[in-house]
Amino acid sequence: MTFNSKAFIKAALAEDIGQGDFTSLACIDAEAQGTAKMLAKDTGIIAGIELAAMIYKQVDPDISFEPLAHDGKHVRYGNIIFMVSGKQQSLLMAERLVLNFMQRMSGIATMANLMVKTVEDYDVSILDTRKTTPTLRWFEKWAARIGGAQNHRMGLYDMVMIKDNHIDYAGGIDIAIKKVREYLKKNKLQLKIEIEARSISDVKRIVRIGSVDRIMLDNMDPDQIKSCVKLINGKFETEASGNIIIENVKEYAASGVNYISSGFITHSAGILDLSIKAVKYG
Repeated sequence: MTFNSKAFIKAALAEDIGQGDFTSLACIDAEAQGTAKMLAKDTGIIAGIELAAMIYKQVDPDISFEPLAHDGKHVRYGNIIFMVSGKQQSLLMAERLVLNFMQRMSGIATMANLMVKTVEDYDVSILDTRKTTPTLRWFEKWAARIGGAQNHRMGLYDMVMIKDNHIDYAGGIDIAIKKVREYLKKNKLQLKIEIEARSISDVKRIVRIGSVDRIMLDNMDPDQIKSCVKLINGKFETEASGNIIIENVKEYAASGVNYISSGFITHSAGILDLSIKAVKYG
């Protein structure tokens, strides 16, 4: 699946501008030129600079955008992130959309980076999830990558994940795996298969059946996961998931799993406080 950023930015601008930015149209001369700067008002990982440049250029191709930082950089209060110059009306029209995206993306990148740094002494990868804001997944997962996390699947189409409800509806673990294998073969699809295990007995059954790539150990405590990892013994990739937050992620990392997926990265991230200020001369 490809993402049409131009169409999305156009829709986002239309939502904000509507019939016109009447405040700017009323009090700013149409040809007046100006410069503005983005300032960090907080400490964290900046994300969305590349997107900001895209927004400004879509609002007005004549705008000049000068980044003074890069996506993924650690910023502190008072750091200048970028300078932007052009028609004052254009700068004002783009301002809120740039801030909304960059504050949200930087908050996610900061949270992702904190989780990654917390487990850096362990051989484990931090993954995001599909617990994202509807229609904003592409940007939120972009932010998670900027922060150092890895993307899990982007949607329902790029990986098979047999979860508890699939298993229950299908009639059991054995049937679910069998049906998935048959479906992929029939439709000539080459997708990784992950299956959720809710107990050690589920893990034993999955190990016996095989035919999957990764076992998700869901809503288990670190000790249970450690036992499951030992039982799996490297035959399949392992992933810990379910209620994993910054306070307990290190315990899960110590269990020996290959991956830790956490919706906390996106659904519980705050914003990084940023502002855009006009530069006054003279």
